[in-house]
Amino acid sequence: MKRLFILLTIGVLSLTAQAQMADPVHFSSELNMLKDNEAEIIFKAVIDPGWHVYSTELGNDGPVEATFNADKMIGAERVGKLKPVGKEIKKYDPLFGMELRFFEKTAVFKQKIRFTQPHYDIDCYLEYGACNEESCMPPTQVNFRKSGTIELSKAADKEAMKEMETAPDETTPDTTAVDTAAVAVTTQDLGDTDLWRPVIEELRGMGDSNNIADKSLLYILLMGFVGGLLAVCMPCIWPIIPMTVSFFLKRAKTDKGKGIRDAFTYGISIIIIYLALGLCVTALFGSDTLNAMSTNAVFNIFLFLLLVVFALSFFGWFEIKLPESWANSVDTKASATSGLISIFLMAFTLVLVSFSCTAPIIGLLLVETTTSGNWLAPALGMLGFAVALALPFTLFALFPSWLKQAPKSGSWMNIIKVVLGFVELAFALKFFSVADLAYGWHLLDREVFLSLWIVIFAFLGAYLCGWLKFPSDEINGESKPMPVVCIMGGLISFAFAVYMVPGLWGASCKAVSAFAPPMNTQDFNLNTKTVEARFTDYEQGMAAAKAEGKPVLVDFTGFGCVNCRKMEASVWTDPQVADVITKDYVLISLYVDDKTALPEPIIVTDENGEVKTLRTVGAKWSYLQSHKFGANAQPFYVILDNEGNPLCGSRAYKEDIPEYVQFLKEGLSRYK
Repeated sequence: MKRLFILLTIGVLSLTAQAQMADPVHFSSELNMLKDNEAEIIFKAVIDPGWHVYSTELGNDGPVEATFNADKMIGAERVGKLKPVGKEIKKYDPLFGMELRFFEKTAVFKQKIRFTQPHYDIDCYLEYGACNEESCMPPTQVNFRKSGTIELSKAADKEAMKEMETAPDETTPDTTAVDTAAVAVTTQDLGDTDLWRPVIEELRGMGDSNNIADKSLLYILLMGFVGGLLAVCMPCIWPIIPMTVSFFLKRAKTDKGKGIRDAFTYGISIIIIYLALGLCVTALFGSDTLNAMSTNAVFNIFLFLLLVVFALSFFGWFEIKLPESWANSVDTKASATSGLISIFLMAFTLVLVSFSCTAPIIGLLLVETTTSGNWLAPALGMLGFAVALALPFTLFALFPSWLKQAPKSGSWMNIIKVVLGFVELAFALKFFSVADLAYGWHLLDREVFLSLWIVIFAFLGAYLCGWLKFPSDEINGESKPMPVVCIMGGLISFAFAVYMVPGLWGASCKAVSAFAPPMNTQDFNLNTKTVEARFTDYEQGMAAAKAEGKPVLVDFTGFGCVNCRKMEASVWTDPQVADVITKDYVLISLYVDDKTALPEPIIVTDENGEVKTLRTVGAKWSYLQSHKFGANAQPFYVILDNEGNPLCGSRAYKEDIPEYVQFLKEGLSRYK
């Protein structure tokens, strides 16, 4: 058990220690000889968990697709198009309004070539795009260079002889050589050296906020813990606590320490059982399947129906139960054995008996963790749930007097069940929305989704205020007024429902933006506020800022960056943010996937000492981001003075408006 906790801790710490420079895709390349003077240039990728590499031929309006490009192919020619090989995942993306194809974990791209001369010299590269849920890589190149000699077949020899007969004389200019020289790149001055000077150490000293992977895992752990505390308050578990603790204390009247040890063992057994459930989910499905499940339409419909069933169960329509024989059998074995096995079987009996109350909570928790796409999520979620569930048994065993002060079983437990039923019903719509977007049904567009959430939370408010009753309330004799705490919760629920009403006309409703369908699915939208960059060129923007005496907000973005669009829609449109950016800053948006060719290719040396060729405008801005700021994921925001020096730490994807406003004001105050 201790070893398992250490492994989980190491996993979390390794994620929190990630540097800004992401390197999630690891490519290798090789030349595979075929028959009939043909060969394949093979690019193989190993992709880190949570990331995906886009496939070929996605269209101009989509993200960065995989393409094969040749700087020089002497003695060889292409045959056909670049071919993707492997398990290709298809997913409808509402922001692009199209179905995207990508690879996870591994990817292979093959380009077939044909040798036309005995001597060949090939200099080519694969360009690809990669993203995860938080950020995207700029267009990245994998170089392949090879030259040599090959013995051509007879048919190819005849073609080669014809080419030699028609080839120009050595005294005449060699057009092939001229063309090759035309594409040869030379080192070029990248503008003012001060503007391009690296400021990586300065940014680190100012406290960058560019790592967010650790927050998502901590959130999952906390979500599991809260779920466990709610499960403790269920009528299947709360009444069992006094009986179980009393049993352990009576079992060792002569040795109090033994009773406490037994209670600790009981709690640890609960943790082991639920943690094993989370590990089994990961082991059965694997990280690839967990990622695929989050985007699979059929699976999301199943989750929608499952959560609706759980909600109806909490409302008291029916009760989910395991066969009683299972619990009786385990209980009998627990009575017949002794020692640690007996205590473990008692814990297992609790798990079986409390299934009707814990199943909906565990189901919602596993649904959220499996669709997060992180392989650690199910185990961490179940760990948090189990610790919270086992905590009261252990604490009451240590301090038996607390049992007298604990609230008695009553109608308050049924109120918690019904409230959780409303929450599960609201979450169910989130998963139906994923399927609706995937199939293009348009049954749950944004205004329909918000309308349903308004109704759900209005009914929740009515229930908490005592205006709405369920059969389970009548069974429990609920006739007196609701407690003050419930009425306050009802008012909060009503307020939340009213808060979502403006969303029907296009208000951003940022509190539900993570659950609701995207804004472009809304039929009636009065929100036309946008913030656009004045410059898309770094040097021009810096020169204008210097002339105007304003600081610069540099926005490293991409045409295919989904989270960049989210930040622009949910953060930049906020009146406070929009006012500061437009009045006090010069905004420069640099698109790292801009395919516009540079007037002349540029040779540079990256941070790893590798020589790279910059052929497009996007590649130039990508190099600026990595060379000057030590980052390569988008979105990425940094505030500079007129000499190119950072004024405060950088920002990444995080839809937190107060923090973003503080980020802008801090940069402005330091500039002044």
